[in-house]
Amino acid sequence: MPHKSRPAAPPTATEGELRRDAREIAAVEGRWRILGDSRPPAAPPKKYKYLDELVRLQFELIKLQEWVRMEGLKVAVLFEGRDAAGKGGVIKRIAEGLNPRICRIVALGTPTERERGQWYFQRYVAQLPAPGEIVLFDRSWYNRAGVEHVMGFCTEAEYREFLHSCPLFEEMLVRSGIHLFKYWFSVNDEEQEARFVERMRNPIKRWKLSPMDLESRRRWVEYSKAKDVMLKHTDRKLTPWYLVDADDKKRARLNCISHLLRQIPYKNIAPIELDLPPRQPDTGYQRPSKSGQRWVEEGY
Repeated sequence: MPHKSRPAAPPTATEGELRRDAREIAAVEGRWRILGDSRPPAAPPKKYKYLDELVRLQFELIKLQEWVRMEGLKVAVLFEGRDAAGKGGVIKRIAEGLNPRICRIVALGTPTERERGQWYFQRYVAQLPAPGEIVLFDRSWYNRAGVEHVMGFCTEAEYREFLHSCPLFEEMLVRSGIHLFKYWFSVNDEEQEARFVERMRNPIKRWKLSPMDLESRRRWVEYSKAKDVMLKHTDRKLTPWYLVDADDKKRARLNCISHLLRQIPYKNIAPIELDLPPRQPDTGYQRPSKSGQRWVEEGY
């Protein structure tokens, strides 16, 4: 009897995640020809498609990047919020179409023993943008107002000093010419739990889940109180906080990017059109034999 092939197994959570990401990247690449004007995005149409809007906003980010570069602007964007609130997702969508020499991501690890003895803001100052640069902070100096305070990694005196000095520090940054924007991603209890469970079961996301994240879950109310106190002390007219409803990841990404684009008036600077030069003519140079080189085997 002829052999009957077994039906393909349904994709696992990991495969599904990888396929969704791949489809999004492919769809974005396929829409790169969309053109826009030099005005920041207006309100989206009522029946918008996520990918179409994402591409449109990313195209605007390219314009903003060129404006920042040409005008020598210094832009710092802070992303804070609950664990699994979607900060990394929006940072990825902002940066993926931009020049990494102009737009860079800063995600500092645990301070070293030497850094613990420095002025608290010192290691963050070293990461601030130079003229013509955009810096995206995946968490920032606000660690002290959140995890360090709640988990007891700083003293009460250090915490109180931060709440007093942070607004002064940020005002100094703005007066120096830095465009500073602060986003807090807010997610409800049930949604965070669902995302934690997904990370626990999904191998490609498991690295995102740390024992500290699980502990933050146990101390939900303490983190809520810390956030409220932080906003009370650091939400100033010159350096305001912008809160993003992040229960729906895709909507949060679009809303945050659209808002960021409206914060800096930019113009559409047309890139210089380049002519592809002809290849250098062959003058008889003999190249080494391929058989003597280590080529990657073609298994596909």
